[in-house]
Amino acid sequence: MRTAHRVETVRAAERTLMAELPHGALMQRAAAGLAAACAGLLGRTYGARVVLLVGSGDNGGDALYAGARLARRGAGVRAVLLAPDRTHAGGLAALRAAGGTVASPEAADQAVRRADLVLDGIVGIGGKGGLRPDADALVRAAAAGRALIVAVDLPSGVDADTGEVRGSAVRADATVTFGAYKPGLLIDPAREHAGALRLVDIGLRLPARPDAEALQHADVAALLPRPGAESDKYRRGVVGVVAGSARYPGAAVLAVAGALHGGAGAVRYVGPAAEAVLARFPETLVSAGPPSKAGRVQAWVIGPGAGDDPDAPKALADVLASDVPVLVDADGLRLLSAEQIRSREAETVLTPHAGEAAVLLGLTRERVESARLHAARTLAERYGVTALLKGSTTVVASGSAPVRVNPTGTPWLATAGSGDVLSGLTGALLASGLRGLDAASVAAYLHGLAARSLGTAPLTASGVAEAVRGVWREVVGEVRPIGG
Repeated sequence: MRTAHRVETVRAAERTLMAELPHGALMQRAAAGLAAACAGLLGRTYGARVVLLVGSGDNGGDALYAGARLARRGAGVRAVLLAPDRTHAGGLAALRAAGGTVASPEAADQAVRRADLVLDGIVGIGGKGGLRPDADALVRAAAAGRALIVAVDLPSGVDADTGEVRGSAVRADATVTFGAYKPGLLIDPAREHAGALRLVDIGLRLPARPDAEALQHADVAALLPRPGAESDKYRRGVVGVVAGSARYPGAAVLAVAGALHGGAGAVRYVGPAAEAVLARFPETLVSAGPPSKAGRVQAWVIGPGAGDDPDAPKALADVLASDVPVLVDADGLRLLSAEQIRSREAETVLTPHAGEAAVLLGLTRERVESARLHAARTLAERYGVTALLKGSTTVVASGSAPVRVNPTGTPWLATAGSGDVLSGLTGALLASGLRGLDAASVAAYLHGLAARSLGTAPLTASGVAEAVRGVWREVVGEVRPIGG
């Protein structure tokens, strides 16, 4: 599990550790890891041109001490001091002692453009808002040059706790972060600015409960259901799907595909697209409805492709009145009220994209996309549900649990019907007995991994559904990893 902690938590752990160590020892640990990472990125340190963009405070100190280490290895290191009166004195002295120099304001732009590596030590993890004009001009010059841009702890200009970017910010090729990942490094839009992430262990003792977390293969493998010798379709989980319409029969087919490829023991389909579903998946159990008369299920999925079906509101009310977990997606979200959900005892999972979440929260789509972590948490709290917010970073929030951030997504999933597949897959995992947070985050992980397995080329939602079985086997260790 990759875990992330808020700035306040990280700083408290740093204070505790600094009280136990000699003065400056913690900064030296960070600088050593930072310098090693930069040397690895450069490949050849001797003769490399390195420019440090140095702000005030400890972030600038980390950059200066790392620059001193690189200078001692033969790099030509120049520092651009953005706050000369507040530059970390010890770090600046160490740089000069190692042979590094300070660029004059007039030479700063040219130095940045000619650099092989630019180290972003402008603003630390407590920074809020965008870059100031002088720093922004240098960052733009770095981007226009040939340099690798490496951020110290996180890219300057992004919010470490929320992932928001309120103004201009550094776009790094890599970010070297200290002690713990910060939530903003895992969540867009800040994640797009971070580049490749590297964590340097500086010995922090952090709380066991993080603020955000990202599943990895081992975590998913431990959660995936496995049938036993005594399993039957009910023990494996039967999922009911209420989806599709005369106008959108394909949504029903894709939701059923996600459920079947996602391990459901059986799928019961209720809706007007039964003919299309049976033509593709004859193993589906179909019913004319209402959902409560369809037969035994362990979870329901409702909403994909419902369109303006006049029976959709009644079907939604019927499903929400059940005593099993319910996933509501797409058109079902449009028909939803908070009162319907809050009266439920069984779990409810909502899976909106940013536009749907904006309607549910009374916000603009732009606000949801710029503050994905806040939006997912607010949805979960306001409606008393597990909220899976789809998008460039899929975020899953549920109650007081750490927010889950999915690490496997790909922009190629922005294609018609992919959300329907995800709904069916999540529903199958709910029917297997996983709690809402686990079902949603595991489904997002497999869904993204399935898309990535198809390569960097256009894909289809049905192709993603068919790829789920292969990545399932990969995750549980039955086949070699993709590309391995």
